[in-house]
Amino acid sequence: MKTTFSRAFFPAAIVLMAALLIVGAAFQLLVRNVLTRQIEDGLQEDCAAIVDLAAAYYTGGSLSTEDFFVNLSIATRVSDADAVICDGRGRLVLCSDSPMGCPHRGMVIDSGYLQQVFREGTVRDTGMVEGLYQESRYVVGMAIPAPNGAPVGIVVVSTPVNAALSILDKLSDTYLLVSVLVVLGAVLVITVMARKQSSPLKELARAASDFGHGQLDARVDVDAGDPQEVQELALAFNNMASSLEKSEYQRQEFVANVSHELKTPMTTISGYLDGMLDGTIPPEKHRHYMGLVSNETKRLSRLVRSMLDISRMQDQGSIPPESLRRFDVCECVGQVLITFEQKITHKALEVDVSFPEHPVYTLASQDAITQVVYNLLDNAVKFCPQEGMLNITVREGDGKVYVSVGNDGRTIPPEELPLVFDRFHKLDKSRAENRDGWGLGLYIVKNIIDRHGENISVSSQNGRTAFTFTLPLVN
Repeated sequence: MKTTFSRAFFPAAIVLMAALLIVGAAFQLLVRNVLTRQIEDGLQEDCAAIVDLAAAYYTGGSLSTEDFFVNLSIATRVSDADAVICDGRGRLVLCSDSPMGCPHRGMVIDSGYLQQVFREGTVRDTGMVEGLYQESRYVVGMAIPAPNGAPVGIVVVSTPVNAALSILDKLSDTYLLVSVLVVLGAVLVITVMARKQSSPLKELARAASDFGHGQLDARVDVDAGDPQEVQELALAFNNMASSLEKSEYQRQEFVANVSHELKTPMTTISGYLDGMLDGTIPPEKHRHYMGLVSNETKRLSRLVRSMLDISRMQDQGSIPPESLRRFDVCECVGQVLITFEQKITHKALEVDVSFPEHPVYTLASQDAITQVVYNLLDNAVKFCPQEGMLNITVREGDGKVYVSVGNDGRTIPPEELPLVFDRFHKLDKSRAENRDGWGLGLYIVKNIIDRHGENISVSSQNGRTAFTFTLPLVN
């Protein structure tokens, strides 16, 4: 299994070594070409000097003077090159190795090479000089002109290739040493950088493993020195972990609340039925307690229905376009208000209704908005004191319809306001008040409004509480 370290290290090491090899090869080729050119230029200058010397001593068709032998020996020693002189027929007549008694004397060079030198004047070449030297050499041949202009012979100056390029071997050794040091330094740097880059990924993997094993508080520490991509990944993981932790907490809370809410009516129903069956409750009171059992059963039915509504809304997401209808908001609110006539009359509530004189149309799910208004009015009537005031307002503004439902009553504490739309949240933790409620009504309201892409807010101060939600205005 390839790790992040190996993925970062080996490609970088291969690229570095390939780059060093290419640079080294190019460097050697460049130096070799430069040295070759300089050596050949030097040999050509030496050859030209010997040619001039030979031409100056040429007399009577012969170069066999002692002074010329001495000058030739000195010239070749100064130039550190080997030189031979051939006559016009290619026969070697003089060698700088032993001007007075060269063993190569009398040797005849290739006639094709002789004619090429006569024809071109100067020939530069690299290779073996058969019969004279056993190694590859740089060779420069140049014709010796006679006083009448016709060449009388040639001068061949050469030097061994290996000896001439010995400096290249030294440069190669130095370059190899430097390359090894560079590779070792690069390996060290790459190792440190690769481990530094892989460290936050290992931390992320560890946190993910801990999270998968139930440690929902596992998080990844983000360092400012980490790469931006790693920081973004760690931040995304932490956000995901926080969201899942919150969801898990809400799930556990939901299960606990549902269990509690189901336990109370089930215990009540079981107690009443057992009392009637074992005779604890006399027959003349059976009807009364059967009514209580019926009420508890209806409460359970409402709870199940509310939970199904919540599940359906969460599955559906946003309101589908085919469910949207154009309807009059004032008419919708008025119809819901009529259904509360008996409750309002029973508590002797005063109702203040403020609607525009013309229809106010919106585009929404009419059934869903009816449920929103019903839940808000149900809460308003339930928590409004005897002979209190209900306020219902519909108004327009900025392309929106604002629907507000308010009532007199106890002010909601400021710290409770952000929680009123949570599931099973109740102001009275003892549940002595509002026994018929489940704390799901406002949660359903918030979900419906959110699915429409609109907003709902609550305000509560000085004994007045009001819930206000928005809808699109399509007049």
